[in-house]
Amino acid sequence: MAVNNNKLVLLTFAICRLIVTVGLTVVPELLDVGLQGRLSVDTLELEAASVDFGRLSRGEPSEVVHPATAEDVARVVKAAFESPFAVSARGHGHSINGQAMIKEKKGVVIEMGKSDSGEDGSSIRVSEKGMYVDVWGGKLWIDVLSATLEYGLAPMSWTDYLYLSVGGTLSNAGISGQTFNHGPQITNVYELDVVTGKGELVTCSEDRNSELFHAVLGGLGQFGIITRARIALEPAPHRVRWIRVLYSNFARFCKDQEYLISLHGKAARERFDYVEGFVIVDEGLINNWRSSFFSASNPVKITSLNADGGVLYCLEITKNYDQGNADSVDEEIQALLKKLNFIPTSVFTTDLPYVDFLDRVHKAELKLRSKGLWDVPHPWLNLFVPKSRIGDFDKGVFKGILGNKTSGPILIYPMNKNKWDQRSSVVTPEEDVFYLVAFLRSALDTETLEYLTNQNRQILKFCHDIEIKVKQYLPHYTTQQEWMDHFGDKWTQFNARKMQFDPRRILATGQQIFQFHPSLTLNM
Repeated sequence: MAVNNNKLVLLTFAICRLIVTVGLTVVPELLDVGLQGRLSVDTLELEAASVDFGRLSRGEPSEVVHPATAEDVARVVKAAFESPFAVSARGHGHSINGQAMIKEKKGVVIEMGKSDSGEDGSSIRVSEKGMYVDVWGGKLWIDVLSATLEYGLAPMSWTDYLYLSVGGTLSNAGISGQTFNHGPQITNVYELDVVTGKGELVTCSEDRNSELFHAVLGGLGQFGIITRARIALEPAPHRVRWIRVLYSNFARFCKDQEYLISLHGKAARERFDYVEGFVIVDEGLINNWRSSFFSASNPVKITSLNADGGVLYCLEITKNYDQGNADSVDEEIQALLKKLNFIPTSVFTTDLPYVDFLDRVHKAELKLRSKGLWDVPHPWLNLFVPKSRIGDFDKGVFKGILGNKTSGPILIYPMNKNKWDQRSSVVTPEEDVFYLVAFLRSALDTETLEYLTNQNRQILKFCHDIEIKVKQYLPHYTTQQEWMDHFGDKWTQFNARKMQFDPRRILATGQQIFQFHPSLTLNM
């Protein structure tokens, strides 16, 4: 007599919980339950799934699943829906506040980024004719880049760091210096395969199951697990001219950044391809962070540049090119630079292959790892600040709360709201232009962690007190009321989508948006 696979999965999970309870590390035989991948209760694997990049909290999963296919993911979630127990999908573990963790002591982490080989889990399929790539949700963006470059193609929109999973960034937004022109990564997706909180494997797009499609993009993992994404591609350039210029006046810096992003949609020769920036309140950062732009033998001194309030601002821009327009790229750059008001003597330029530019942060990671400075707490704070209040933010935070020690880079660059699809789950400020301000700090000891955490609270309190209506990117809140305030007018829709696609609230419980109740009954 055939035995129902779902019942076997439930039985196996029950056995695993018993094994964990009594402290054994026996891995159950999974071939009998229909999984092509494997389930583990190995102590080392449980430990790896209990921490993330932020190192600010810990999880307590009872099992870790390494799926081989999307059907494996669906079987696990279906079992969780029927039992129920909590399930979190984990990509590269780059969350900051435990968003991809299991904290209920009875739950499963699905390791999407370390999938066993299988038809879905191991392949990246590029369509030259369709100009798209189909990618397993746990694949890293660096893998996507490597695969698409073999065809002379690449995605249009990136994150600064490429060792992030496709499903992870699409569950948030995925932003970088290309966002002003191409929009975030979530606006460059044609189609998704998603396992909903009911354990259903659904293909969705703008034209097919569109409610799920828009819910999942920027949905913080609340509505389903992305097992496949179809991502738009464009011809990849060969090289990049990478330029940094300095400002001592914040108003001029913002005016120039806003002018550059207003050129979106223009012909490539009439705009830059990437616009970012960062704030410098610590001379150590200007001479050491990210690259060798600023020579150690001739270091840049903040005091020598008449910095306004002891703060400098660096505009970071790039121009892509290839063999066909190599002769004209310098002329195009100069035509754009002439319209800007930076410090004339502060132009720093380098030239490098396209792939090296995109993978620039990984080089910094390797240096930090070699010094034991990577696996430390990261009390990051990422904010979307409305354009109309960015000057107030500068005065109160950059020239006020921060002092002269930042413990990490501070990014700042504007984006165009019309490049964001408002049907997605992401929330942004209600202005046509808003800024990302990202405090990417590291804490090497408990005292520094406490100091930076308190400083983050001061920044948020300052914004609240003078009514700067910021929105957190990669948001972290601990009460549902805070989440309701975060989503604002979108909360009703967000809540309704949760009830539709994950009615038992089993997915991504580490976000702490909805409380997981094992005894929750359904009115179906």
